[in-house]
Amino acid sequence: MTPARQPYLDRGHPKGGDFPAVSNSNLTSILLLLLLLAGLAQLFGQLSVKLRQPKVIGEIAAGIVLGPTLLGRLSSLSGLTRIAAHQASILNFVYWLGLLLLMFLSGAETRNLFTREERREVGWLTVVGTGVPFLLGLMLGPWLIRPVLAGPNGNRISLVIVLAVGVAVTSVPVVSKIFADLQILHTRFARLVLGVAVLEDVVLWLALAVATAVAGTAVLNLRTMSYHLIATFLFFALGLTIIPRIVKRINTAQWNVLARNSPVGYAIAVLLAYCVAAGALDVSLVFAAFLAGFAVVHKKRRIFADALDAIGKVSFAFFIPVYFAIVGLKLDLVHGFSLWMTPAFLFGSCFVKILSVTLAGRLAGFAGLDLLNLAITTNARGGPGIVLASVAFDAGIISAKFYTALVLAAIVTSQIAGAWLQHVLSKGWSLLTPKDQTTAEMLPVDEGQSTA
Repeated sequence: MTPARQPYLDRGHPKGGDFPAVSNSNLTSILLLLLLLAGLAQLFGQLSVKLRQPKVIGEIAAGIVLGPTLLGRLSSLSGLTRIAAHQASILNFVYWLGLLLLMFLSGAETRNLFTREERREVGWLTVVGTGVPFLLGLMLGPWLIRPVLAGPNGNRISLVIVLAVGVAVTSVPVVSKIFADLQILHTRFARLVLGVAVLEDVVLWLALAVATAVAGTAVLNLRTMSYHLIATFLFFALGLTIIPRIVKRINTAQWNVLARNSPVGYAIAVLLAYCVAAGALDVSLVFAAFLAGFAVVHKKRRIFADALDAIGKVSFAFFIPVYFAIVGLKLDLVHGFSLWMTPAFLFGSCFVKILSVTLAGRLAGFAGLDLLNLAITTNARGGPGIVLASVAFDAGIISAKFYTALVLAAIVTSQIAGAWLQHVLSKGWSLLTPKDQTTAEMLPVDEGQSTA
């Protein structure tokens, strides 16, 4: 290899179509950080399982320990924070890859998400269980917001919308991870909760887009918002109806050499294709990944089940734990903490959400323990709650204190949901009372057992 052939390796300057070089020290730094994130995520995750907590809480805690909240504040270890800042683009890629893989596998596990028998139940839980908290947030928000909540670009409209979304949101990624850890992703209970969470997120993320659009401005771009709403709705509707049928035909096509010879590569190609299409339409990639998993499952071809199993083993071993560890790494729970705001938002939002889901469950025909299981699980804010806080804070809508309150509420509600479901399964109780009263929808989970 001569200097004339690859001058960018020696001089550090890309030329023509060459890629810029990554120095050995930079590569070593990012690998060290990923090693620490993956190692501590697995360690803390297993510790959480031993303590009968959801594994995902330990994985987020690993990032908090490494981040500016704890070890990152020590001068001898502050280099970790600097590495994370300098390699933000690489960490963000790993973060999004873990999130997309999690949603892809969740979509594959919930192939029958909206069965005819469950559409009525999902409808009630979505309209009432999500609609009531959101509308209450919009109506009461003008009387609840205070100047201390607002960031530099925050106005009354954007603050009220963020407050309403924060009360109503349910975490698809974290709930999916909890279900996977407890090996209940295939159950009717999981289908109902994820169905509600996915439908409500379509509306709530649109509301967040509206909030960021009006932040610091007085005029709302209705044309942009209308396009985003229509594109998201059409992408979601087609992704549940027509497109899976087309993908099913492609799965078995004679010319599909990739599906026959490399089903793992083919499944990943479907995921990437969905995400590229969603990106081109300005639709959330999270929904695209979920719908890709929904479409790629082919019940009559075992090779796709084996491929998804292989992807799941690698994802749950590295990418997904690192994703949740990076969530924790981004948090700084020291600055901006408010002793009155955090508990007020936590208890107030939980009360409204649980009460609304309980009412929705009654209207859908549930009773007793079923209502409690649904209410506590859909109250988990998790990843979307943290994303909501991050987006609103980065847009200057909310203050550091409100940001911290949203983040802590997301973590605490997720921990409560995971711990409760673990308790229900350990007691041998049903997650949902079966319609035929002949079998209980539960799994005998050994203590500490997990798929991740």
